[in-house]
Amino acid sequence: MRNERCRQCNTPIRPGGSVGTEALARLAEERVDHRFKGLPPDAHGLTLGELAAQRRNLFTDGFTTPVLALSAERLEHNLRLMEAYTARHGLAFAPHGKTSMAPQLFHRQIGHGAWGITLAVPHQVWVARAFGIERIFLANELVDPAALRRIAAELAADPDFRFVCCVDSVRGVELMDAALKGTARPVDVVVELGAGQGARTGTRTEAECAAVADAVAATDTLRLVGVAGYEGEVPQADPERVRAWLRRLVALAVDLDAAGRFARAGEIVVSAGGSAWFDVVAEVFAEIPELSLPVLKLLRSGAYVSHDDGHYRELTPFRRVPEEGALEAAFRLWAQVVSRPSPDQAFANAGKRDAAHDLHLPLAQVVRRDGVERPATDVRVTGLSDQHTWLSTGPAADVEVGDWIGLGLSHPCTVFDKWPLIVVVEADGTVVDCMRTFF
Repeated sequence: MRNERCRQCNTPIRPGGSVGTEALARLAEERVDHRFKGLPPDAHGLTLGELAAQRRNLFTDGFTTPVLALSAERLEHNLRLMEAYTARHGLAFAPHGKTSMAPQLFHRQIGHGAWGITLAVPHQVWVARAFGIERIFLANELVDPAALRRIAAELAADPDFRFVCCVDSVRGVELMDAALKGTARPVDVVVELGAGQGARTGTRTEAECAAVADAVAATDTLRLVGVAGYEGEVPQADPERVRAWLRRLVALAVDLDAAGRFARAGEIVVSAGGSAWFDVVAEVFAEIPELSLPVLKLLRSGAYVSHDDGHYRELTPFRRVPEEGALEAAFRLWAQVVSRPSPDQAFANAGKRDAAHDLHLPLAQVVRRDGVERPATDVRVTGLSDQHTWLSTGPAADVEVGDWIGLGLSHPCTVFDKWPLIVVVEADGTVVDCMRTFF
């Protein structure tokens, strides 16, 4: 029998998936009000579903600046590209949800083949569970007793819920065990191998990993199912250093398996993969030998979903392997020129409240006037105030008060978190969806 599909995101509905489907439907019933930036004033009181159904034009139908637009076509391209890439390389995919915290995107990612969603902190898990996400990888050691008890309750109530988190210390294992005493299902954990001295989380040596694995084995509340790490923290990262660390991670899995540490697991999880080195992850994970159980080779890259015009444009592995395809920057922030005090300066009405600025300043890309869009020639962003973009305008710049200026952005994680609602826009400016975020 053919699976029913969710009307909001076109994702196949799995058994037990009605919670997510109903929650997504409720998003469409939210009303347009003061919480959401950039929406047309005359849309106040409409539901988000009604607004999307009107298929208004971003530029001519009342949207106000600043307004963040997510390209419908580029979003779909990126989803399809990573679906094809992970399938081609035999990888399971749990994209990092902290990038977008948009449940509608979570479901679209799963609809495009993702195994589940990676998250970082308990609040993010609660958001994902509220929208019916059944497989979650928590890329952290979780030692908060209240959060652990809630995870245990979710596991007890939902036999389809799969939850995996990291452990990187004997102390952490002891705290988890104490909080989980008497729970119905053990919590699946993976030993996290750190990327090197001075890197972020994770045990620093294989001997420490073995001690953590032994501590897990001594509990009834935890079940060791694999190993994980984050290659983006390798000091002075280059392909050879990243490759060497990933081979350490694989060797750790092999050694723990040989020692019988995964005896209670149904499969062995080997997980890595940020957005800068997933090509090397794919290469090294292809070398994983046959182990005592099937291996889930789990990639966790998240920034691909929107990509960007700065940080990840420079770092993307597709620059090293162009034959595999290319991601497309899907965000554009539209602001309006509100001041032109001198020939060499202009100001637009978007600022730090609206644009990512932690890694790079926005890029002036296009200018719109009277329905005509042209390149933002000789226009450069030189700074951001709370609510202003500082623009340097050279002799060739054609910028007037009232023009709309389209800005490219860097670092998806700090773009999404500034916008509780993001409009999804087709190439001709038609707004086709409203994407909610929960940070």
